[in-house]
Amino acid sequence: MNSRQRRGVILLVLSVVCALAAFAGVLTVISDVKSKVGPEVTAYQVKAEIQPYETLNRGQFEKISMPERWLSSNAVTDLRDIEGKIAVTALKKGSLLQSDMIVPQPALQAGQQEVAIMIDAATGVAGKITPNSTVNVYATFEGQRQGDPAQSKIIVTNARVLDVGRLTPLDPDDGDRTGRTTEAVPITFALSTLDAQRLTYAESFAQRVRLALVAPGGDTPVPDQDRTYELAKDK
Repeated sequence: MNSRQRRGVILLVLSVVCALAAFAGVLTVISDVKSKVGPEVTAYQVKAEIQPYETLNRGQFEKISMPERWLSSNAVTDLRDIEGKIAVTALKKGSLLQSDMIVPQPALQAGQQEVAIMIDAATGVAGKITPNSTVNVYATFEGQRQGDPAQSKIIVTNARVLDVGRLTPLDPDDGDRTGRTTEAVPITFALSTLDAQRLTYAESFAQRVRLALVAPGGDTPVPDQDRTYELAKDK
């Protein structure tokens, strides 16, 4: 073997050694990344937008895998957890399903129905109304004709709150009648048919709907003569 052949062999050996070293380096990097990311676990994301208070089913979600260390502690990893549940608020497509997005379906008594309306945060006893609270619902109306006095009416008494949603910014077109942009909270009630009609009427036509928290044991009926208030008649 002449000197040129020896140099060729040496270069070939060096090339193989360098290739092995590079391969070993790649394996080291991959192993390091895996050790940092950790094992993957199953989670679920929303396939298409789900409306607030909509009953949930397995077909609305798709399984995904992601590193366990990146998964929030309240992520849903088993779809059995959604059985008998409803969405608290609108669930956007692609959102990771989490336990604080869902609540059990409320149990209604015979003759009751579930009704949800948006309540202005400023008029909803900010932060103090919770599920199972009892409230009276007040609404203020303009006079029916020019010159008629405005009135404040107790629309519903002793309404049971089933659920309180998240504070949500309202678009200007969805705000109060003065055109101000407000924040509102979706609140769900268990009501009789008549009270549900009263509540939805007030939400549609009243200038303002306000909730008054009733103290425990203070659910006595309000006399008819005390349900309507006019400033001119105040003594």
